[in-house]
Formats: sequence, C-alpha cells, structure tokens
Amino acid sequence: MKVFGVVGWKNSGKTGLMERLVAEISGRGLRVSTVKHAHHNVDVDQPGKDSHRHRQAGAVEVVLASRKRWAMMHELRDAPEAEIDVLLPKMSPVDLILIEGYKRHNHPKVEAHRVETGRDLLARQDASVRAVASNSVPEGLTVPVLNLDDTAEIADFILRETGLAQTPPPLPEIAPPQRLKNDCFALPPGVDWTPVDVALDRLRQTLSPVVGQETLPAHDALGRILASDVQAVRANPPCANSAVDGYGFTHDSLSTGAQVLPLADGRAAAGGPYGGVLAPGSALRILTGAPLPPGVDTVILEEDVTAKDGHIAFEAGLKAGANTRRAGEDVDAGAPLLPAGHRLRAPDLALLAATGLASVPVWRRLRVGILSTGDELAAPGSTLDPARTYDANRPMLLALAAGWHATPVDLGHAPDDRDTLRKILDRAADEVDVILTSGGASAGDEDHMSAILRDEGAMAAWRIALKPGRPLALGQWQGVPIFGLPGNPVAALVCALIFARPALSVLGGGTWLRPHATQVPAAFAKSKKPGRREYLRARLTEDGRAEVFKSEGSGRISGLSWADGLVELPDHAVDVSPGTPVRFLPYSALFSS
Repeated sequence: MKVFGVVGWKNSGKTGLMERLVAEISGRGLRVSTVKHAHHNVDVDQPGKDSHRHRQAGAVEVVLASRKRWAMMHELRDAPEAEIDVLLPKMSPVDLILIEGYKRHNHPKVEAHRVETGRDLLARQDASVRAVASNSVPEGLTVPVLNLDDTAEIADFILRETGLAQTPPPLPEIAPPQRLKNDCFALPPGVDWTPVDVALDRLRQTLSPVVGQETLPAHDALGRILASDVQAVRANPPCANSAVDGYGFTHDSLSTGAQVLPLADGRAAAGGPYGGVLAPGSALRILTGAPLPPGVDTVILEEDVTAKDGHIAFEAGLKAGANTRRAGEDVDAGAPLLPAGHRLRAPDLALLAATGLASVPVWRRLRVGILSTGDELAAPGSTLDPARTYDANRPMLLALAAGWHATPVDLGHAPDDRDTLRKILDRAADEVDVILTSGGASAGDEDHMSAILRDEGAMAAWRIALKPGRPLALGQWQGVPIFGLPGNPVAALVCALIFARPALSVLGGGTWLRPHATQVPAAFAKSKKPGRREYLRARLTEDGRAEVFKSEGSGRISGLSWADGLVELPDHAVDVSPGTPVRFLPYSALFSS
C-alpha cells in the first residue's frame, strides 16, 4: 500500500484538504483509507456505552460493530502511544493511505499552510515534506508550492509521488492547424446553379480544422471535440467483483447435492475489501461491488440462502462464476474508447472517468464571429423609423453558434461603407477563427461584403439551388474563412443549418454533420416544381404529422418561431398530399452538434 501524509499547524486547513483529497482520489477509481492522529487526549469511545464498559472491565481489544460500520479499539493502558508503523499493518489493503498528522514521522507528506496562521513552515526543516499547499507563495522554499484550494493539483502531485498516477497512453503528434487555401471555395469552371448535395460535398472536401489543440481535465471537457483517439487507462471494472449481495466461496470446494458451508468472520464490501484469503469449504458474506478476495470465484444470491448459526445452506445447481463480474467485463485496459472528432457528451465523461482518463486531448473551442451588414439595420428598440429594420439575424446566429458548442463573438453591425467594413474584418481576423455574416452576399450595388472580398480577399459566390436562401458567399479575409449568408432571416437560418453547421464542425476539428431526419406523414398539400430543394417551416401535430407554416415568405420570422423543424422537399418535382411521407428535420437536432 502507498502512504502519503497531510500535516500543518492548527487552522491551516489540513482537515478540509484531507476531506477533499479523499473525495477527489476516490472519484478517480482508487481505494483510499485514512489515519488521523488525534491530539489532546481525544477518545474514540464514550463513557456509558457498552463498548466503554467492556474496556473498563479490562478487555485488550473491543470490536464495535453495527450495520453501518465496525471499528476495533485497542487498549494501550500504560503502553506508549502507537506509532504509525504499528498501525498501518493492521489496515485492510487499499491503493493509498492518507495520514493526517504524525508530522514528525518520516513518511512523505504535503504541508498545508495559510498565511494567517502565522506559524513557521515545517518544510524548512523536514525533508519528508515533499510540497507545500499554500494560499500564498512562501519565500525560501526548495519544494514545490501547490495551490491549497486546487484539490486536483494536489491529488495529481500525491499520485505522481506515490507512483499511482494513471498516465494515459502518449498522445499522437497533431500538426498545427493549416490555413485554408485561397481558392478552396472556388467552383469548377462552368458551374452556375449548384445543387445542395454538390455544394455540401464541395465544402466537405475542402475544409479542415483551423483551431489548435489543448489538453483538458476530462470533467471539464463537455461539448469539446477529441483531437485524437482515446483508450482506457485501466479496466472497468478494475477487478473481479460481486454482482449481488450474497455469499461467496470457491466453486470447486462444493460437494454434490445440498450445501452447508461455515461462514468465515468478516465480510467483503465495495470500498471495504476482505483482507484475508478465504479457506476452501467456507463462505464469506459479500456485498454488491465488493472485490472478490482470494478463495472466492462464485457468489450465491442472499435470497437463495438460509443462514443460521454461523452457517449457510443452499440447493445444488449453482454454476461456477455465478453472480460475479470479471475484471474488464465492460472495458479492458487499453481498449479503444472514443475516436478523434467525437464531441464529448455526459455519458462519454462517465466512460472516461470509469476507465481512468483524468485528461483528454481536445481541439480548442472554435471562435465564431457574427456580423450583420447594411444601413437599413438598427438595434432592436433603438428607433421607430419604419425605414429601418431591427437586426434579427445577429442574435439568432449568436445563439446558434453557442448551441453548436462554439464560442460566439459579437462583431456588431457594419454599415454600407467599405472602409468601416474593412476595419471590422481586420480586427475580426485577430479575434476569431471563422466569420458568419448576413446580408451583402449578392452582387448588387450595396453588397459590399461580396465586393470587398472579391477585391482584397478571396471570394466565391455560390448560387445554391434551394429555397429559401439562394446566394451564399464563401471567402476568406487574411486566412479567416467567411460564410456570407442571405439577409432574409428565414433564408439565413436555413443556410446556417444546412451549410454552416456541418462546416463549422469540421473547422472545429469534428466530423461532418448530416441532418438527423425522420419520415413522417404530411398534414399539408403542395405541388413542387423541379430544380430546387425546398425547406418549409414545419411542426409536428399531436398525431405525428407535419404541418407547415401558412406562408413561405422569407421575411416571415414568426414562422421560424412557430415551427419546431423543417420539412425538406427533394430537388425533383413532387406532389405532396395529406398522408404523403415527407422528410422532417427537427430543430432539436439542427440546433445542437
């Protein structure tokens, strides 16, 4: 067993640190026990209790047992106080024993220190102190100084010192992100109208990650994208254990017919393993999750046993290995867990924790700048001028970026002035990894975004064969990719969901995202002409049919809020009547990644 101590003067915070360390290290899958040195004649028994009366009568040792725990009290009488070397061999095997106190013993330890305690540091004179956990940086120390409030940092140090650190396999070298080629968005010669699938394939082939990599504590990595494959550091479960509450024994020691086995003293429990070896022909009380001690390979359910007078009886027929889980039954050590490009969800964090991965390599969060353009726009509520339009796209796109686990950056509103737009783009190139704009994506007199990209950056105008949202400007400014979305809110949302969502996933190190869709019966009628793919604002009725919004106008923002998804109609001609199967894309999937 490994041993490490926590020492410190009164009110230094050592007991609180001990409490946090036990929870932190146990949470990493290690079994932890503690030894506490009590000062000032503190007693562990109370006058008047039966156990106290036993001791007073002269018992050398008293074991106090209940349904919750058991404790052994050994009477010193006039003998010297027990040293730590005497106490440790009496403890059940665990991975780590944390000792609070015993500051003069030579086991390795970390010293808790607070400036306000006003006491000299033991570390100045005790070579067994391997680090100081402090809320300041004391001078004159030759040992590492750890943040007293950073439990994970202190736990990491202790596990490294004791050799218990669970080090994941070395991460593969990942090349730094590359800038996209200036012509990556260029369409083949002669291409005019671009079908949706062709445009999506083109994007998927030309994009690559534009962010760097970092390593994060696994518990802080929710929503982040893995930068490399990860493997299990240790097996789950890490050792063979009982699947039920019952009694364990060696199956080979059973005779034929009905069985009667004597019960051994003690028991095995999760976190409280049996410290000995079970003799053949005997049984041991064992609880769910308890490690199987030597001498136990089979467990019988307690409901199938009659227990009486220190023996258990049960019928024949139990198979060898019954009611046990083998080590690695779920996941073996070194087994692949999750692939590069996978976005981490809550169940994934549970898998990482259970298999010992305290940290994971991830891509840095994609910074997405959102910019609105056009003199006609105004901040919501800022004016009553009917010639001005409140900017609805920017808050919508900022919210979408956040829902896609990116870091949204509000670049504000650019007027129809090329010098101002140029300055905004220059600033954005230093702050974000990709830019989404709305408006100015066509080729009109006031479409300054398209014009400035053609003149000074890289620009490709994609006319997508879809409704709503034909114009899609794709370009770069100082190496930063720009997606120029249509100005109409309905078209801007559709283009963002169909094109920007999968593209941003790839730019952020993830996989290409295909829309999740289900086939549902239509609750509407429509005759669609060939040539363009159409997306209709829709929602499901109580009986699971798709009804569509009353108007297909691109400016009808109320329909976006009314809907809970989109109905996708194919490129070719189609006649839809009530009951016709249609493809429904729910918002719940499109608004997440």
